[in-house]
Amino acid sequence: MPAKTALIYSNDFSRFSYGDDHPFKIQRIILARELIGMLGLTELPGACIHDCPRADEASLLTFHSPDYLQRLREFSDSDEPRADFRYGLGDLDNPVFKGFYDWAVLGVGGTMEAARLVTEEGYDIAFTLAGGWHHAHRSKASGFSYLNDAVIAINTLVAKGLRVAYLDIDAHHGDGVQEAFYDTDQVLTVSIHESGIYFFPGTGFEDEIGTGQGRGYSVNVPLVAHTDDALFMKAFDEVAYPLIAAYNPDVLVTQLGVDTFRTDPLTRLEITTHSYTYILRKLKALKIPWVAVGGGGYNMINVARGWTLAWGIMNGVELPPRLPAQFVDMIARMGHPNRMLLDAMHWAEEDDRNRALDAVERSIAAIRETVFPVIIGNYAAAAGE
Repeated sequence: MPAKTALIYSNDFSRFSYGDDHPFKIQRIILARELIGMLGLTELPGACIHDCPRADEASLLTFHSPDYLQRLREFSDSDEPRADFRYGLGDLDNPVFKGFYDWAVLGVGGTMEAARLVTEEGYDIAFTLAGGWHHAHRSKASGFSYLNDAVIAINTLVAKGLRVAYLDIDAHHGDGVQEAFYDTDQVLTVSIHESGIYFFPGTGFEDEIGTGQGRGYSVNVPLVAHTDDALFMKAFDEVAYPLIAAYNPDVLVTQLGVDTFRTDPLTRLEITTHSYTYILRKLKALKIPWVAVGGGGYNMINVARGWTLAWGIMNGVELPPRLPAQFVDMIARMGHPNRMLLDAMHWAEEDDRNRALDAVERSIAAIRETVFPVIIGNYAAAAGE
């Protein structure tokens, strides 16, 4: 039997823009939806398309402060440029544009709908393309993120008494999500990302493992520049996969940013579709109710390719290595010469790779010492009782 899956999308996305000079292009989500359609992935047995509902304010208040939400609404309704740096609003990263609050509320609503579908409607997997705003804090916008959709959706799951594993494979540390669940054992957060030593948001080190009841439930694998496919898979196989399997959550939530790809303009990792799809296949094999959200990616064609491949894997479809001719023609008119959907496995230059290997091995050793006794020890013992 094919999996019962939902793709969550809204035609309203095209109404919004961060600005012509901003690296985040909402058009990338539209391109992903176009490619999914051109490959026939909207007509699959067991799959359906759901619209993005708007999140209600009561749900937003499970994480965000009332004064912050009020300022978001006020600025979003204004016809004049506004800024309030106390709330992270109006700088280069987090511009204030007409309707940005509506954009953010749609993103939260999509992730909440995905969580509802897998817990109340019997869906195996729900994927919302406009989710993944993992940098938003309780009272501050950060890293292009105004509202933290993953935190709010996970809060709805925890309120039902469910245990959640959150895996973040975006190039940037999922700092807002870690912050929200740093002191609880109801949510295991795992983030594999480019090291904060020299990279935004400057957090996500191996010693950030949680506090109080949450000690051992925050996990970080910081990767140095030039980490390639084999090392990315190593980090997943030796840290994320065994921890998630041992924790055995009721729901899996994953942030699937593609700014890890070697052609992304903002990052220095060297990942391709090879390791990205490898991880997604292993996650699907866990057969845990799965909420997937989008995330980063500043090469628009990488976003379209990565999320199309993700949707194909979620539905058990093997896709061809080349992009369809119709899509190639469309993106060529936009100045993108891409022709391939799938990449060959990539290996970094030897010196760069050796440094990256040393770093990931140090991270794995530290996590095995501090986190594994909590997660593997406690949950493996419980499973054996």
